[in-house]
Amino acid sequence: MKIIIAPARTMKVDTDSLPYQNLPQFIDETKKILQWMRSLSYDELHELWWNCSTRLATINYQWLQQMNLKRNLTPAIIAFTGLQYQYMAPDVFSDKGLEYVQQNLRILSGFYGLLRPFDGIVPYRLGMGDRATVDNTGNLYQFWGDRLYRELYRDNDLVIDLASIEYEKAIMPYLGSQDKLIKCVFGENINGKIKQKATLAKMARGNMVRYLAENQVDSLDGVKQFTVGGYRYREELSSSRKLVFELLR
Repeated sequence: MKIIIAPARTMKVDTDSLPYQNLPQFIDETKKILQWMRSLSYDELHELWWNCSTRLATINYQWLQQMNLKRNLTPAIIAFTGLQYQYMAPDVFSDKGLEYVQQNLRILSGFYGLLRPFDGIVPYRLGMGDRATVDNTGNLYQFWGDRLYRELYRDNDLVIDLASIEYEKAIMPYLGSQDKLIKCVFGENINGKIKQKATLAKMARGNMVRYLAENQVDSLDGVKQFTVGGYRYREELSSSRKLVFELLR
């Protein structure tokens, strides 16, 4: 079983807490993206993606020029610091939990493609949906093509989708009838319909990864047992492609 999640916009450098194990599998493609990004001017980068203060954009631009993809690397699972990763809390995983995520968890990334938790990475600022025309492609979805899908389904695994729409779009177009991808929805019952709120969903996704890892879950039935944070699996609202978890207050 594989689990896919999105990265986070916020990142940190931490070379002490846990050692990284490998360079990312698609590091050659990352080098191409970095080379293309460096070909752009500060103004072009600021206009394309960096909708932030001049001060922060300047810091990002300076960092881009000195970025080294093989030095001062942080394991991907602790490099990202967004809400989902805070609730996942990988820094306090058991040894078995860490082994589980390395085997089963994959992080989709516009810059790195597909990351294993202990791949060593550096901070970057590039989303899968950001405008990028690397190697004369129209966007990053075209640049990555079916490479991420093929790697994810190398062993014909069941894939649990905990990613956002922006990132799952890098996999969905290539799914065949034989591929098993199950999306998890976390929401509240509002006027008889399950509504998913972004902040609560990120928290639930982080809790789900932690639950799966600490319980060594390896089946769909095990995923359905998730109850952390007040969620319960709703079989009558689910389907062969979707598991719905309702927040009960």
